[in-house]
Amino acid sequence: MEYFGWDSPNDLATIKRLLVVGAGAMGSQIALVCARAGYEVLCQDIAESSLERAWKDLQSRSARDVAKGRRDAGQEAAAFSRLVFGTDLDALARDVDLVIEAAVENVDLKRQIFAQLDEVAPKHAIFATNSSSFIPSKLADATSRPDLFCNIHFFNPALVMKCVEIVAGPETSAETIELAKAFVVRIGKEPVVLKKEIPGFIANRILNAVRDEAVFLYENGVASVDSIDSACRTALGYPMGPFELMDLTGIDIGYFTKKARFAETNDPKDAPSKSVTELVERGDLGRKTGRGWYEYAEDGTRLGPA
Repeated sequence: MEYFGWDSPNDLATIKRLLVVGAGAMGSQIALVCARAGYEVLCQDIAESSLERAWKDLQSRSARDVAKGRRDAGQEAAAFSRLVFGTDLDALARDVDLVIEAAVENVDLKRQIFAQLDEVAPKHAIFATNSSSFIPSKLADATSRPDLFCNIHFFNPALVMKCVEIVAGPETSAETIELAKAFVVRIGKEPVVLKKEIPGFIANRILNAVRDEAVFLYENGVASVDSIDSACRTALGYPMGPFELMDLTGIDIGYFTKKARFAETNDPKDAPSKSVTELVERGDLGRKTGRGWYEYAEDGTRLGPA
């Protein structure tokens, strides 16, 4: 197993630590948020190339923040010294107090991950998923600890966004939710606790309604992508329009979320739209591919409608 960070897992300090599963944009940023808050953080991904890419991206983001005076260079170096990236899930999970899963939005894969974690992680470890598509009751029974299972849902970009939604399943203990709330506060975020589980939670359900209407207006020829985005920014005060936001978060993320919801409800309104499906099938996924609803330069600068 190759590590990017400490020389070996034996260098871990004997303090409370956590594991983030998945080193994509969300997982890697969650890991750095937690390391900045003083936690020892392990971040796992099955692909070493993903770990290398994530490590370089975080270093680049950190350097920009330091250069702009947003972060202290010494504190950033200390945060990275608390961060380990590796590929061996079993080895990384053996001595953690909290696991945050941020793998791709596939329920079978997530259940497989949690079942594996359940075998190797300490019995007291809390399991959390970052998913907003799959509620605790869809995943918790893959483990022997449904009382220690919840959703801790960050928003993209996790390094910036303050809100973190916390969702309990039918068997989640009150103590688990209190610990999750305390954790979220400690890492400098603002917890929003739901009273009961529902797919999409709060923010994404509201956001998805806006996105659906935006796509409806576009597909029916009412207005262009940039006109709809402009109206949302200048009339509604949104920091960016719904199409800009889809490009930022990844068009495929919303697509797979829609597919998962449609599989559950079989309601046509929950299925991905025609235009979104076409973009995904072409591989035009937004900023990360250089083209989505808009076109982007290599540095991520938006050039104009695609």
